[in-house]
Amino acid sequence: MLWIKYGLIAIIVFVFISMINFLLRKFLNIEKAKRELFSYNHINQLHSKVDKWIKHISVITLITLLYVLLFYYEDLTYLFLIAVVFFHLLDYAVRGYFEWKYSEYPKQAILTFSEMTILFIAFIIVIRIYLLGSY
Repeated sequence: MLWIKYGLIAIIVFVFISMINFLLRKFLNIEKAKRELFSYNHINQLHSKVDKWIKHISVITLITLLYVLLFYYEDLTYLFLIAVVFFHLLDYAVRGYFEWKYSEYPKQAILTFSEMTILFIAFIIVIRIYLLGSY
Protein backbone atom coordinates (compact mmCIF):
# COMPACT_ATOMS: atom_id res chain seq x y z
CA MET A 1 0.00 0.00 0.00
CA LEU A 2 2.90 2.35 0.74
CA TRP A 3 4.29 2.03 -2.80
CA ILE A 4 0.87 2.85 -4.24
CA LYS A 5 0.86 6.06 -2.19
CA TYR A 6 4.39 6.91 -3.40
CA GLY A 7 3.37 6.32 -7.00
CA LEU A 8 0.13 8.27 -6.72
CA ILE A 9 1.85 11.25 -5.09
CA ALA A 10 4.59 11.22 -7.75
CA ILE A 11 2.03 11.11 -10.58
CA ILE A 12 -0.01 13.95 -9.09
CA VAL A 13 3.08 16.13 -8.63
CA PHE A 14 4.34 15.33 -12.15
CA VAL A 15 0.98 16.22 -13.73
CA PHE A 16 0.76 19.43 -11.70
CA ILE A 17 4.30 20.47 -12.70
CA SER A 18 3.56 19.70 -16.35
CA MET A 19 0.38 21.81 -16.26
CA ILE A 20 2.15 24.74 -14.60
CA ASN A 21 5.04 24.55 -17.09
CA PHE A 22 2.59 24.47 -20.00
CA LEU A 23 0.68 27.48 -18.68
CA LEU A 24 3.84 29.46 -17.93
CA ARG A 25 5.24 28.70 -21.39
CA LYS A 26 1.99 29.81 -23.00
CA PHE A 27 1.41 33.04 -21.03
CA LEU A 28 5.04 34.19 -20.72
CA ASN A 29 6.13 33.07 -24.21
CA ILE A 30 8.97 30.93 -22.92
CA GLU A 31 10.73 28.97 -25.63
CA LYS A 32 11.59 25.35 -25.07
CA ALA A 33 15.27 24.87 -24.40
CA LYS A 34 16.93 22.32 -26.61
CA ARG A 35 17.87 19.49 -24.29
CA GLU A 36 18.71 15.89 -24.87
CA LEU A 37 16.93 13.22 -22.91
CA PHE A 38 18.95 11.85 -19.96
CA SER A 39 21.91 14.18 -20.32
CA TYR A 40 23.44 16.60 -17.85
CA ASN A 41 22.45 19.78 -19.76
CA HIS A 42 24.94 22.09 -18.11
CA ILE A 43 24.80 25.73 -19.16
CA ASN A 44 28.56 26.28 -19.16
CA GLN A 45 31.78 24.89 -17.69
CA LEU A 46 31.35 26.68 -14.37
CA HIS A 47 27.88 25.20 -13.97
CA SER A 48 29.35 21.77 -14.63
CA LYS A 49 31.98 22.25 -11.92
CA VAL A 50 29.54 23.63 -9.35
CA ASP A 51 27.06 20.84 -10.08
CA LYS A 52 29.80 18.23 -9.71
CA TRP A 53 30.83 19.67 -6.32
CA ILE A 54 27.22 19.71 -5.12
CA LYS A 55 26.74 16.09 -6.15
CA HIS A 56 29.96 14.96 -4.44
CA ILE A 57 29.17 16.84 -1.23
CA SER A 58 25.60 15.54 -1.21
CA VAL A 59 26.69 11.91 -1.65
CA ILE A 60 29.27 12.17 1.14
CA THR A 61 26.82 13.96 3.42
CA LEU A 62 23.94 11.57 2.76
CA ILE A 63 26.05 8.44 3.27
CA THR A 64 27.45 9.85 6.53
CA LEU A 65 24.01 10.96 7.69
CA LEU A 66 22.49 7.59 6.86
CA TYR A 67 25.21 5.77 8.81
CA VAL A 68 24.83 8.03 11.86
CA LEU A 69 21.04 7.88 11.82
CA LEU A 70 20.80 4.12 11.37
CA PHE A 71 23.30 3.21 14.05
CA TYR A 72 22.89 5.96 16.64
CA TYR A 73 19.59 7.81 16.18
CA GLU A 74 17.05 5.41 14.68
CA ASP A 75 14.11 7.60 15.68
CA LEU A 76 15.40 10.56 13.61
CA THR A 77 15.57 8.83 10.22
CA TYR A 78 13.17 11.38 8.72
CA LEU A 79 16.14 13.78 8.76
CA PHE A 80 17.60 11.77 5.88
CA LEU A 81 14.53 12.56 3.77
CA ILE A 82 14.86 16.24 4.66
CA ALA A 83 18.53 16.18 3.60
CA VAL A 84 17.66 14.55 0.27
CA VAL A 85 15.03 17.22 -0.40
CA PHE A 86 17.48 19.96 0.61
CA PHE A 87 20.09 18.76 -1.88
CA HIS A 88 17.48 18.50 -4.65
CA LEU A 89 16.35 22.06 -3.93
CA LEU A 90 19.96 23.21 -3.95
CA ASP A 91 20.47 21.54 -7.33
CA TYR A 92 17.36 23.25 -8.73
CA ALA A 93 18.47 26.62 -7.33
CA VAL A 94 21.93 26.34 -8.91
CA ARG A 95 20.46 25.28 -12.25
CA GLY A 96 17.95 28.14 -12.14
CA TYR A 97 20.67 30.65 -11.31
CA PHE A 98 22.86 29.53 -14.21
CA GLU A 99 19.89 29.52 -16.59
CA TRP A 100 19.02 33.05 -15.51
CA LYS A 101 22.56 34.45 -15.71
CA TYR A 102 24.30 32.54 -18.50
CA SER A 103 21.74 30.75 -20.67
CA GLU A 104 20.53 31.59 -24.16
CA TYR A 105 17.02 31.26 -22.72
CA PRO A 106 17.00 33.19 -19.41
CA LYS A 107 13.21 32.82 -19.09
CA GLN A 108 13.80 29.10 -18.64
CA ALA A 109 14.84 29.94 -15.08
CA ILE A 110 11.21 30.82 -14.33
CA LEU A 111 10.22 27.24 -15.12
CA THR A 112 13.06 25.83 -13.04
CA PHE A 113 12.21 27.97 -10.02
CA SER A 114 8.49 27.19 -10.33
CA GLU A 115 9.27 23.47 -10.50
CA MET A 116 11.50 23.78 -7.44
CA THR A 117 8.75 25.60 -5.54
CA ILE A 118 6.10 23.04 -6.46
CA LEU A 119 8.32 20.16 -5.35
CA PHE A 120 9.06 21.89 -2.06
CA ILE A 121 5.37 22.60 -1.42
CA ALA A 122 4.48 18.99 -2.28
CA PHE A 123 7.11 17.76 0.18
CA ILE A 124 5.75 20.03 2.93
CA ILE A 125 2.18 18.86 2.26
CA VAL A 126 3.20 15.19 2.38
CA ILE A 127 5.02 15.72 5.67
CA ARG A 128 2.39 17.93 7.31
CA ILE A 129 -0.63 15.73 6.62
CA TYR A 130 1.21 12.43 7.20
CA LEU A 131 0.46 11.00 3.75
CA LEU A 132 3.19 8.40 4.12
CA GLY A 133 2.50 7.56 7.74
CA SER A 134 3.82 8.92 10.99
CA TYR A 135 7.48 9.78 11.40
